Amino acid sequence: MRLLSIEDVVTGSLIYALGDSMAALLAGEFQTMRMLVLGGTLYAVEIPAWFRWIGRRYARPRFSDAIKRMLMAAAYFNPLWIARHLLFIRLFSEQWQTVSWDLLSIASQSFVYCLPVALPVNYLIQNHIPLAWRFFASSVFSAVMAVYFSLSEVLYG
Repeated sequence: MRLLSIEDVVTGSLIYALGDSMAALLAGEFQTMRMLVLGGTLYAVEIPAWFRWIGRRYARPRFSDAIKRMLMAAAYFNPLWIARHLLFIRLFSEQWQTVSWDLLSIASQSFVYCLPVALPVNYLIQNHIPLAWRFFASSVFSAVMAVYFSLSEVLYG
């Protein structure tokens, strides 16, 4: 079992950085290093590993397994994951004074409001994209969601 591949590092670094850069530009906090580091290391390890686990755990071509794959992918990017992402953004932006438990509230609202989009997209990624391309597809979707998560601080914070 591989822990980290060059493809995942490049995919995570470039695509997450692109989405994060767009979000940072909207917030007036342009800083690509935070997602180059996160996307190329932490996210490039944990997300492909989770997708491989989902693929092994729910491998049968049944509709119920397809729904479980979708739910497991959506559950992974839960309010705690979103709060951690927002925490990383604040830490990399040297905004330590703004770190508070409010991040959990913002992340929870963001998670609930994005579910109508996240569920069908995760269904497509987990059930119609080959495993080798799931991290790439998820990275593209996450780049779009990074913009949404950045805006969620303004919308729900």
